[in-house]
Amino acid sequence: MLHVARTSVLAATCLSLVACSGGDGQDDPHPSPRTALTFGQTADTAGAGGEGTAQITPETVVYVDKADAAAPEHGLFAVVAFKAGNRADESVTTTAAQGDFRWKTPDGKTIKAGNSAGAGRIAPIGFNDGGDKPVVRADTHQVNTVAFDITRVEKGGTLVYVDGDGVTFRWKVPSKDSGPTANALKSALK
Repeated sequence: MLHVARTSVLAATCLSLVACSGGDGQDDPHPSPRTALTFGQTADTAGAGGEGTAQITPETVVYVDKADAAAPEHGLFAVVAFKAGNRADESVTTTAAQGDFRWKTPDGKTIKAGNSAGAGRIAPIGFNDGGDKPVVRADTHQVNTVAFDITRVEKGGTLVYVDGDGVTFRWKVPSKDSGPTANALKSALK
């Protein structure tokens, strides 16, 4: 009797799996969209060209009215410091230099990193600039920055990163200065 019950459960499970998959053995080609990660949470991302794995961790954001004597065209610079890590034995290149960081505003507008002359030149002392240092050596991490020229109402957006495989990662960004290096980053931008 116990053997018959187990066989029935097994058969029902197999039938429900076939029914759920459509019976053709193929996966859905459109995976569900990723939910936003917590700011400070690490994502394992594909390196440029899909080679290697870079760990991207946005950890600090500051909002400034001026940076390195440059004024924002839209009213405010949002500067994000992120760690780019590599646990492998060979260097990996992130897609940061390819413009694959974006700021999605609360109303849904997308802004590319370095979207103004001022935002494109931001390179705080003591922080590597994300566009100039995309290569992360083996078994290390580095702190880079990425800057956006936004309006005041666009604070607290979503940081978007597209990796070397075209996979999109999202982090909800705090609307106030936040993170372990916020004070140092703000001082470096003066």
